[in-house]
Amino acid sequence: MSLSIDPDISVLSFLTHIYLEPFTPPLPLIFCLIGAAATIVITFALAGVFTGKSHLSLKAESFRLGVSDWKTAKVLSSRSTLNGFRFISVFIFILIIYACFRGNSNPIYNIAPTFVWVIWWVGLAYISAFVGDLWRLINPWHSLFHWGEQLFLAWNPSRSIKPFFNYPKRIGATPALIIFFAFAWTENVYHDSVVPIRIGQMIIIYSAITWSGMMMFGREIWLRNGEAFTVAFGFLAKFSPVEVRHDSIPTSNIAQKEINLRFPGSGLIEIGLISTSQMLFVLLLLSAVTFDGLMGTMIWMRVQNAVTEYIPNILVVGSLGLIIVSVVFAGFYLCFCFLMKSVSGANYGTFIFANNFVTSLIPIALAYHVAHFLLFLLVQGQLMIPLISDPFGHGWDLFGTANYRINFRVMSPTFFWIISVSSIVIGHVVAVVVSHFIAMRMIRNRYKAFKSQYPMLVLMIFYTIASLWIITQPMYQSSM
Repeated sequence: MSLSIDPDISVLSFLTHIYLEPFTPPLPLIFCLIGAAATIVITFALAGVFTGKSHLSLKAESFRLGVSDWKTAKVLSSRSTLNGFRFISVFIFILIIYACFRGNSNPIYNIAPTFVWVIWWVGLAYISAFVGDLWRLINPWHSLFHWGEQLFLAWNPSRSIKPFFNYPKRIGATPALIIFFAFAWTENVYHDSVVPIRIGQMIIIYSAITWSGMMMFGREIWLRNGEAFTVAFGFLAKFSPVEVRHDSIPTSNIAQKEINLRFPGSGLIEIGLISTSQMLFVLLLLSAVTFDGLMGTMIWMRVQNAVTEYIPNILVVGSLGLIIVSVVFAGFYLCFCFLMKSVSGANYGTFIFANNFVTSLIPIALAYHVAHFLLFLLVQGQLMIPLISDPFGHGWDLFGTANYRINFRVMSPTFFWIISVSSIVIGHVVAVVVSHFIAMRMIRNRYKAFKSQYPMLVLMIFYTIASLWIITQPMYQSSM
């Protein structure tokens, strides 16, 4: 999903992908691929040496620094500050819904598409990964439902709130998985995904699903298993340097909060065994952003043109593409997990390996998110400057920024290429290290743990090469 703007004309238009002129990297691609692969191999060797040291603790607590007593932490975690964030989030939520139904129908002159696709989805993903899990605090669906519960208890103090049903544990996060697939389909395939009224309709439908789930199974249970963005941003936040521990999603009892600083990525080590549905969710998170990048390449355009000769419906072709890429990613990963099981000789099943090691792929998903969306955020995100003065496209100029012109030279092609390559390489390096820690925690036997990582090394190199290859492909431009 991208917004495309022609700098030579005043009329702006939403397009499927940003058009990029062919760009020649400072170094030939083959050198970059060899260098990246060599970096992964060296990291693999060093990680094997250091994670095997007997004095190295694998407990997540060894990576933490408690900052709950720091003055800044106390201010940020105070009741007034937290409630302020929640009220702002709910206000924006209502504003976006109003803009969808009452604002200008042209996506460029309506704040909803830019805010939802650029600021919220892309921007909040970066905040989650590089700062902390802000979504747990500002989630408007949680805040509104929680306030509704408080009002109900205030009017009926003698009654308690109980869910109608017990959540079936066997389905795990399957509802969130299904909802996130629908979201990925909307982002990558659905042509009306930037039309304000369609965004409003989707928000209303999602709100009904979310609040119904909370009523039926309980607020916290549904947030952990059915609220797709709590799950998605929560996984990305495991990479972040800030951790907030509490008994539930933010409450007014500040004393129960514990705020820690940790090494980026160390939170991924302590997740431990997750459910199969959560494992598939992480794989979908990775495959969806990869498919988004692939859809912008000339190769995809040629494949799409060839397939449409037999299936003359681009929506169906795109849907099949997303399904195939997701299934291939899952199958590919499970095959390598089977190889890890076989090579290590550990007495665990393939899905136990898959559920344990999938969190090591989160840095890869994050790295490709940076490589694919950073320029999109920096350029397209500037649309918020004029939109804050005229959010509904009514010709207002509330803050004097309505005539702001987009700066397309915010980042040079060479610098963006360096950032993209660096993020992909660093992401895979972190993934290798995290995978080694998980292997040592899971298998315990140093020799078997190290052997289990041989297939993972091949997988990481493959992901690195594939990611670098995709981001170096010239993009095409097609109208909505």
